[in-house]
Amino acid sequence: MAKYSFELKLKIIHEHLEGKGGYVYLAKKYSVKSKKQVEDWVNSYQEFGEEGLLRKRQNQKYSVQFKMGAIELYQTTEMSYREVANHLEINNPSLITNWMRKFRAEGIEGLSKAKGRPSEMPKKEKQKKRISPERDALEQARIKELEKQVRSLQIENAFLKELRKLRKQEAQQRQMNQSHESSTASEDNSN
Repeated sequence: MAKYSFELKLKIIHEHLEGKGGYVYLAKKYSVKSKKQVEDWVNSYQEFGEEGLLRKRQNQKYSVQFKMGAIELYQTTEMSYREVANHLEINNPSLITNWMRKFRAEGIEGLSKAKGRPSEMPKKEKQKKRISPERDALEQARIKELEKQVRSLQIENAFLKELRKLRKQEAQQRQMNQSHESSTASEDNSN
């Protein structure tokens, strides 16, 4: 059984939406572990309705391509993890956070690793299939092409990150200039 019933979650959400309490107050009132939990429930309810509150009986499996798409969306937009999750109709934003952390630490291989403990039984070694030299050469060429694409995407990613950083700096500079101009104008008016 789930730690918090569907009915309790719904009651807390309705109280919050009716303005009867904030996240912290409602978490304390109903002995919920944290305000973040209440905040997540409210977000899931607002994005997906009551279905967003239901526990999934089966863990969803996501492909490496889907995970890479989510990471790319996060990196190329100014969306938060929660916004990316909502956009992709995932009711658990921490999945995006975990994928991003694994990708930064281990690259694409980190996203494709199997979960759980490895089997203690030794695997039987299969006889290697003999690959023809022509096929081997084709595979090597394909690998080189993919490595080239990865390097190109890494460069593009670094460029976009730098561009985002520069845009933030420009916005801050404009804001500082505007506040400086308004304070100078008010000084001139007072003289």
